Amino acid sequence: MNNRLTTPFIDEDHDHQACLQNALAAAEVVCNSSGRRFTAIRRKVFELVWQQHKPIGAYQILEILQREGRTAPPTVYRALDFLQELGLVHRIVSMNAFVGCCKPGTRHDGQFLICEVCHALAEVNAPAVTAAVEESAGLLGFEVRQNTVEILGLCPACRKKGSQ
Repeated sequence: MNNRLTTPFIDEDHDHQACLQNALAAAEVVCNSSGRRFTAIRRKVFELVWQQHKPIGAYQILEILQREGRTAPPTVYRALDFLQELGLVHRIVSMNAFVGCCKPGTRHDGQFLICEVCHALAEVNAPAVTAAVEESAGLLGFEVRQNTVEILGLCPACRKKGSQ
């Protein structure tokens, strides 16, 4: 596997429980090192984002939490803002949704491969893409503050289904 690929598309052999536990442990380290609290609601929202392995919207998170009798809309948005601020989740703008970050607490630009059919997602870290965007922007006198690239296409599973 290419070193730059940081979260591959999930397959049927994926150990989801271990994945979630590793993500939670990493989130706790990031929160502790930043002196911020990983409250119960922040943790729950983080778990809901990671459990999907696909982008999930704030409304979907809110629906789940309300079914559990847990929270109000501002709480969910504040939790998502917190998680984004600490680099624990990414916002996928084209879908108005969130996905767990595979490099929590590390500032980085991401490129996301998003399946148009099943919405599976893989995060790619391609420094050459980041450099090309920054160089082009610089030539126009533009200062890049955030660089997120969303690429739509077909994941391996959907490509396989389409070829049968």
